[in-house]
Amino acid sequence: MNDIIIKVLVESVARDLGVPAIMTPGAAAADLRAALDEPVDIPPGKWRIITTGIRLEIPPGFEGQVRPRSGLAARHGVTLLNSPGTIDSDYRGIVQVIMINHSHQIFTVNHGDRIAQLVMAPVTSVRYEAAQSLEMTDRGDGGFGHTGIQ
Repeated sequence: MNDIIIKVLVESVARDLGVPAIMTPGAAAADLRAALDEPVDIPPGKWRIITTGIRLEIPPGFEGQVRPRSGLAARHGVTLLNSPGTIDSDYRGIVQVIMINHSHQIFTVNHGDRIAQLVMAPVTSVRYEAAQSLEMTDRGDGGFGHTGIQ
């Protein structure tokens, strides 16, 4: 299998952190780390934008998906807003993560902490066009919970 190469520009605040890394051979995601000049406290019920200090060159036809880390959610009640977040292939800004604290105590993010996961995924190119009608299905316009809970 040929690997897709993602170029990573590491800002000075993240020089000691290197580039995102996939930790085990079967892992689908690379860890994103906090690149901070000082620790950031996230009070209960609040959120903070945490920088990773990296910029990515994602090739056309792919997107970066920023996802929560299960350990942070299970152990600390901390997850991500806007999840999964999308990094478009034409974005060249610094990757940032919106962390929210659902616990009842302050959560502190320190420089180098693994705060999120990054998955690269293919994107299908589509066009949208206006229509006068849509093909009917058995489901029709049945929305949230239309099949019940049992």
